[in-house]
Parts: sequence; C-alpha cells; structure tokens
Amino acid sequence: MKAVICTKYGPPDVLQLKEVEKPIPKDNEVLVKVFAAVPTISDCYVRSGKVNFWLWIPMRIYVGFIRPRKPILGFDLAGEIESIGKNVKQFKKGDQIFAFAGKNFGAYAEYNCLPTDGFHFPKDCIMSLKPYNLNYEEAAAVPSRGILALHFVRKGNIQPGQKVLIFGASGGIGTFAIQIAKHFGAEVTGVCSTTNLDMVKSLGADKVIDYKKEDFSKRDELYDFILDATPHNKINRKSIKLQCRKKLAPDGQYISVDDGTPKSRTEDLIFLKDLIEAGKLKSAIGKVFKLEQLPEAHRYIELGHKKGNVVIKIS
Repeated sequence: MKAVICTKYGPPDVLQLKEVEKPIPKDNEVLVKVFAAVPTISDCYVRSGKVNFWLWIPMRIYVGFIRPRKPILGFDLAGEIESIGKNVKQFKKGDQIFAFAGKNFGAYAEYNCLPTDGFHFPKDCIMSLKPYNLNYEEAAAVPSRGILALHFVRKGNIQPGQKVLIFGASGGIGTFAIQIAKHFGAEVTGVCSTTNLDMVKSLGADKVIDYKKEDFSKRDELYDFILDATPHNKINRKSIKLQCRKKLAPDGQYISVDDGTPKSRTEDLIFLKDLIEAGKLKSAIGKVFKLEQLPEAHRYIELGHKKGNVVIKIS
C-alpha cells in the first residue's frame, strides 16, 4: 500500500511517499481502507518536533525521543472497514467510519488498523460510524477539530442569548466553534480576514469582523465568552489575550486553544455526529491535496492562514 512516512523530525520535506506492507488487524482491531485524512497544526508539531519547552518531554514520550515511534503519522481519517478482528463486536465489514487515531497515528496511508476495545485500547483513539450526510472528506475533518471546539465552547458555559466572540473563526477549530455556540443559543461574532468573511457568515455567525480593517477591541460591544482559536507565538498570544480581556462582560470568560487538551471521548464524537445528521453542523473544507502532496499541505498549514480544513484525498 502507499503511505507517507516520517523517519525523523524536521521540515515538511521529511515526509516521504513509500510503498509499505499492508497492515493486518489484531483480534481487537478493524482494518480501515482510508479515503480521506485531515492534517492539522497538531500534525505539523508532531512532524517537526518543535514545541514549547514544557511540552517537549511529554511529546517525546508520546511520539518518540529520537524519531517518531510510528513513522506513518496523521490523526484524523474517514474510510470504510475492510475487515475486523475476531473479538470486534461494535463494527462490521463495510461500515463507513470516521475516527481520531490518537497515538496509533496512521492516517497518512491507504490502510490503517484501529483498535476498538479491550485492554490494549488507547484512551485517545475514538471511532464512530460516519454521518450519513457527509462525504469522506467532510467527515475526516470532524474528529479532532470538532471535539476541540466542543470542549472549549462547553468550558464557556454558554447560556441562550449570551454574546460570544470567536477569534480565528475561519480555521479548523473556529469553524466548528461558531456552529456549536449557535447550537447552544449564543449570538456569535466571528473575527477573520477579508477573504473568509462569506464563509464565516455561511456557518451561522450573526456578525463578522474583518480584523484587517477593524480592531474588534475598539468596539463598544462586550462579550460573555471569547474563544481565541488562532495559532500564535507567545508574544502574539499575550497581546491578543490582553485585547480580549478588555472586551469581556462582567463574569465573562476568555479561553484560548492553548488552554489544555481534552481527553478524546467517543460520546463527544457521537454528539457531533448527531448534530451533523440533524443539519446543525457541517465541515468547512478549504483545500484538498493528494497523498503525495502532503509536504505541500503541511507547508500551507504552517503559514497560519488556512481557510477551514485541509483535506488529503487518499482513495
């Protein structure tokens, strides 16, 4: 099978397309024919090995000290189950699924084995039947970015009618956060660049602010919850945090996507699936690449200005 492998930490060019052996599922695993994968900024951090000082050791323990322990990277995928291990009860051959592979990785390949239960089940690997009304590319975009958006919006404890501002509304997390906040009854304002205004409006934002033309912190409006869903270096994050705190209503909350990582839970993925099938949540796809173009996709993501989600079409 074809797969993109990463045998050392470094720039996007360390990702190489290779022919590798097709995996065989263990008793508690399913073999998934992968149709789409979604690289994210998290994938880029894993590939480069560059994280802040406090995360360096935990990430090396998680991924590998000298090089990635599992050379086929990639967290988010969607595909069809081709075969199952003898102990698998929840899924069957032919099921269309979407999944967050967690420390199994393996999304950057034509096939991937994912565990489903038992002692060997990694706590951060989750999988569910794919929403019937999404194609594989759209479904692959949901697991990690959707669950992160759900986690941070829930931390805001949003009540119906409250005012919410999403800074970085056009990114992978931001696009889902807009829709989830709307589901919880909020009045949502999205902050993004000029080219992304129409997309953010189409996702349900009540108001949009073009940060290239207007400083949102100079508006009179105050917000009950502000989510900063943008990737920044430390200096920018501190600056934006100060701006956001000035715009908080009494008892308002500011949360950034740097404020912890949630534990992946199957029930959250199913919650998102239900919202999607009810027509209340959809994926925003910005660019689609082929598997052999994965280094190019990583370079694009690292520019920090991507629109929606980046998809790798595999089969």
